[in-house]
Amino acid sequence: MKITLSRHAGFCDGVDRAFKIVEKLAKDTKTRRPIFVLGSLVHNSDVVGRVESWGVRKIGLDEVRSAKLGEIGTLVITAHGVGPKIYELLKRRQISYVDTTCPRVIKVQRLAKIFADRGTQIIIVGERDHKEVRGILGWAGKRAKIVETEAALKRLKLDPQKKIAVISQTTQSQDFLKRMAEIIQQKYPQAEIVETICLTTQSRQGEVKKMAQKHEVMVVIGSPESANSTRLWEIAKEINPRTHFVQRAIDLRPSWFKNHQSVGVTAGASTPEWVIEEVTRFLAKVGK
Repeated sequence: MKITLSRHAGFCDGVDRAFKIVEKLAKDTKTRRPIFVLGSLVHNSDVVGRVESWGVRKIGLDEVRSAKLGEIGTLVITAHGVGPKIYELLKRRQISYVDTTCPRVIKVQRLAKIFADRGTQIIIVGERDHKEVRGILGWAGKRAKIVETEAALKRLKLDPQKKIAVISQTTQSQDFLKRMAEIIQQKYPQAEIVETICLTTQSRQGEVKKMAQKHEVMVVIGSPESANSTRLWEIAKEINPRTHFVQRAIDLRPSWFKNHQSVGVTAGASTPEWVIEEVTRFLAKVGK
């Protein structure tokens, strides 16, 4: 059985950067301890487990608010980013922090602030409960509206006499955003639609479409909590019904590959290399 691994499988640049920063902090004896991450570093339990093995713990925002002086040595802001109020809180509470916000997310945050300062009405295409979107909303202010579905967008009412700008979650589906853009242009022809989907996300989604067409079976590795991993699975599944979504090698079933000669493998931006290797090793054994 031929196994093809996506060129874009695994950590994106932003996640890889954040992971390496935290690893360096954990191994540096000069880092102020204890070290905490604000929420999960990524939406992947294997990565979270590895980070915890370094002595770095997860902490929630409420715990940060109630922490006494010195209880938090160093706080890590994840690649998803946060809103301005979080930075204000950390400064007020005198909490030392390391910011690993993805540069591409920072770009979207800056755009949101620029539009907000101009008094522009902002549409954010993304998942309301996603960390990145919550952070962007913090910079966009009260004028911003989050839309998750086409139905919600059709119900949305904005002032057509005022400026409108559209930005999106960096891991959003290209096809979905294209459909949303068409609806927006029909409702608000004057709207400025800014392309904010990460280039790596675009490449990953484009590649998975081609792989799903060329291979008899597809395997997408990632956590169900990961937006970009789930999106890859949805894209591949729509093209190839024999697409399977797994978190690690133990989730694979040999029967999925019986009588098939080719399998394509991809992985979300938060899936670590060691998990991808476990999956490909398993597939190699099954395919003998």
